Amino acid sequence: MAKLRITQVKSRIGSTKRQKRTLDALGLRRLNKSIEVESTPQVMGMINKVRHLVKVEDQ
Repeated sequence: MAKLRITQVKSRIGSTKRQKRTLDALGLRRLNKSIEVESTPQVMGMINKVRHLVKVEDQ
């Protein structure tokens, strides 16, 4: 499967509780922090919910 690099680029302040929990589940707890994950349907759904807060790059 393809790897994705996800970076939080906008603050979670003002986001809904659900969006904050989604960022936590992805492992994004600070601004400009990046993670690498496998591109699965579950992860893509989580990214879709917070796409206005993150930047996604292919690896």
